[in-house]
Amino acid sequence: MDLPVEEWKSYILQKWALLPKSVQVTISKAETLSDIFLHSSSLLQPEDEMFLKRLSRGYLVGKDPNAPLFYREEGNKKFQEKDYTGAAVLYSKGVSHSRPNTEDTSLCYANRSAALFHLGQYETCLEDIVRAQMHGYPERLQPKMMLRKAECLVLLGRLQEASQTISDLESSFAAKPTLAASQFQILQRTLCRLKMKIQKKENLTETVSAALTKAFEDMDLREENKQISGASASVSLCTDPFKGRYLIATKDILPGELLVKEDAFVSVLNPAEVLPLHLGLESKWDTRVTNGDLYCHRCLKRSLAPVPCDGCSYAKYCSQECMQQAWDLYHNIECSLGALLLTLGVFCHVALRSTLLARFEDAGEVIRKLCGDISNKDTRLPESKNLVQTLSYDLGGESEKNGKTVETPIPGCDINGKYENNYYAVCNLLPHTENHSAEHKFLCALNISALCRQLEAASPQALMTGLTSSKLKAAMAPVLCPESSIWGVAMLRHMLQLQCNAQAITAIQQTGSKENIITNSRQVRLATGIFPVVSLLNHSCSPNTSMSFVSTVATVRASQHIGKGQEILHCYGPHESRMGVAERQQKLRSQYFFDCTCPACQHGKHRTTAEPRWEAFCCRSCRALIQGNEVLSCGNASCTESVSRDHLVSRLQDLQQQVGIARKLLRNGKLERAIQQLLGCQHDAESFLSAEHSVVGEIEDDLAQAYAALGDWQKSAAHLQKSLRVVEIRHGPSSVEMGHELFKLAQIFFNGYFVHMIQKSKATEGIQ
Repeated sequence: MDLPVEEWKSYILQKWALLPKSVQVTISKAETLSDIFLHSSSLLQPEDEMFLKRLSRGYLVGKDPNAPLFYREEGNKKFQEKDYTGAAVLYSKGVSHSRPNTEDTSLCYANRSAALFHLGQYETCLEDIVRAQMHGYPERLQPKMMLRKAECLVLLGRLQEASQTISDLESSFAAKPTLAASQFQILQRTLCRLKMKIQKKENLTETVSAALTKAFEDMDLREENKQISGASASVSLCTDPFKGRYLIATKDILPGELLVKEDAFVSVLNPAEVLPLHLGLESKWDTRVTNGDLYCHRCLKRSLAPVPCDGCSYAKYCSQECMQQAWDLYHNIECSLGALLLTLGVFCHVALRSTLLARFEDAGEVIRKLCGDISNKDTRLPESKNLVQTLSYDLGGESEKNGKTVETPIPGCDINGKYENNYYAVCNLLPHTENHSAEHKFLCALNISALCRQLEAASPQALMTGLTSSKLKAAMAPVLCPESSIWGVAMLRHMLQLQCNAQAITAIQQTGSKENIITNSRQVRLATGIFPVVSLLNHSCSPNTSMSFVSTVATVRASQHIGKGQEILHCYGPHESRMGVAERQQKLRSQYFFDCTCPACQHGKHRTTAEPRWEAFCCRSCRALIQGNEVLSCGNASCTESVSRDHLVSRLQDLQQQVGIARKLLRNGKLERAIQQLLGCQHDAESFLSAEHSVVGEIEDDLAQAYAALGDWQKSAAHLQKSLRVVEIRHGPSSVEMGHELFKLAQIFFNGYFVHMIQKSKATEGIQ
């Protein structure tokens, strides 16, 4: 949902189509962002705003006093079904709609603490117990919750605190014997059990600390670059009139070396699953689990116990600290605009947040240039045509001026030539204004105009909340003035930048049943962010780096040996292992406005094979690959087999249906039947699909899952290794997909070894 919801997008594009030709031409030929913005915003009419408001009302982001009871009851149902994760999420939704210091809030926190206890999240459980008490948890229910607290403390090894909690409980029982006899007996038995646990724990040696879990996350650059923040000293910033800015290796780089570690300048959680009320939800209160329920809206840390914003039900955070930081930086402005921002899309939200964050930097120079964009067209932030003329050929490049050699600054660098993760660097990312269609520029400009109308309702003092520097406040004053269009021009620039410079922030999520011995996983998009340093990397369909994320931090590592002087390359999405050449070229041309000439594309253009091996069919007689268009013929000169493509495609569709039936059996625990079904599919696939076909790999992967569930680790590993070969051919040895498969294989080996050692130990005990 990068762009606005479909109804608003269609409405604006229809409005564009109905504009007089002369107005369309004026906007199309506008040379500056300020001209585009001013011409477009003058066309936003009150009836347009009313239509947008009606769409926005479909998103429930306010606090509904009737929602907490509904979510608590739905959470209780999940709890009874032992779906503790689902229960925790529903209790969190209840908390989000509750007002602070109410019984609703305290009950939701207390119930969530019970779900977290069953999930083994004891520290977080204790935090929720404290929150429940802070918000006025009823005294009549306190004993049950305090027993949970004591048990958490025991399990965490905090025995002195556990003993004190039990002692306080016993004193409370003696002072206020209000419990029924049956309840009192249950509590007494629980207390006795906890006391015995404490005695046993005290006799055990201290357990190993959990401190070794963050080693990989905390890995830093060996030596940080003095000219590029967050980059390794192994890279250097260069420029070229055709390629723009790019990074090269200053020495030989080994596979796995960390090259960039950069926190996003700005990021916005992707609300892809959030649906407005009119799309047929069973209730106005949504019970589905979305990324917005599972991840912090500021740092993107995963959390089943989020702390909600006090003003809205949408924004949730992993901690009170994150909530306060978000409020101080941007959410104090965004909170009342939540429904509007969901309607206008993520790109508009990122544009607003980027500009709000500029309030906290010494952005005077950027502001003066933005002001110049309106008052003086010769003093504006450079567009791509101007920018190329100002680039030097490498860092610290030189040019002639008045007979003297002077350094040519690289856009985005400060006066000392340093490129940092700041608003100035963000502003110097290219918006590619001349490449966007007139309709797209009009759509973006009207989005920003509608948002500005809402912002104008807030006073400049509200927008300057949190600014501490009087110098900065003075610099920002003209920017934040309601009658000024600077605010809108800045946001329009950012919105246009995002098509080429937005970075999808991803995470690995577990898929399938939690009871599976082998964990399946997939990469999901969590958020959209801007990373000024990462944006320096040029594209290749066969890159020499890989990127991963921990919260909002991007890490770029060498995926192969990179020689001194070679360019550091990143894939913008169209990878040679996932798309054909024609599809990649079309994607890059339409989104990034360039034709790719990387070696993978050059090689692919001259390749004569009709289709890649992971989509190829084979001859039923000799197993050689068959090629052709409507009729496919065997590639073996001594074989005369031929078959129509339609027939093979029909067989493939039938096979995929049979595999789907097997997977359903697998999900329902009918393992033997699933294996028989999959073996039949495997036999059928061998008669017409290449050995490297992706469906063949999927069948082998499913067989590995089934045999692992039966505890037959040897067969499971054998099938998974066959799947690995297909994945490697399809996606490459350094791909994320290959990593997922290797992780599954490691689980099989670990589980197989573990079970073998237990069996061996039992056999040894029997002999003794």
